[in-house]
Amino acid sequence: MPLPALSAVALYGGLNGLVLFWLAFNVVKVRRERKVWMGDGGDPRVIRAMRGQANFVEFVPLTLLLIALAALLGAPSLAIHALGAMLTVGRVLHAWHFTQADAARWSRGAGALLTLLALLLAALGAISHGLMGLGTGMEA
Repeated sequence: MPLPALSAVALYGGLNGLVLFWLAFNVVKVRRERKVWMGDGGDPRVIRAMRGQANFVEFVPLTLLLIALAALLGAPSLAIHALGAMLTVGRVLHAWHFTQADAARWSRGAGALLTLLALLLAALGAISHGLMGLGTGMEA
């Protein structure tokens, strides 16, 4: 069992869990400020907060799953750390944009780019390690 690689996945999973907590807390805070108790109420600030959280949920679970699968199939710990750090930094930058009323636009773009790059590389790594594993242990 590749314990260092799996430990890295746990680390980045936990860090991204904290980012999701931050985004969810932000949605609650903005809804309270705007007195919107259900949905977005058509309020642009509430919509923005909700989209930040939804975007996180759209990308992070699959990316972390792909990173975990690559780790389980023997990807080096350094590669897992690189992917996890890329994903986490990307999500923090992206979240910053959605939690600050006056955040610079570059943070959203940079965060999205890092996230997409992490997703692409994690997918390719999982495919590569999955294909390598197909030739082993299938004879029995």
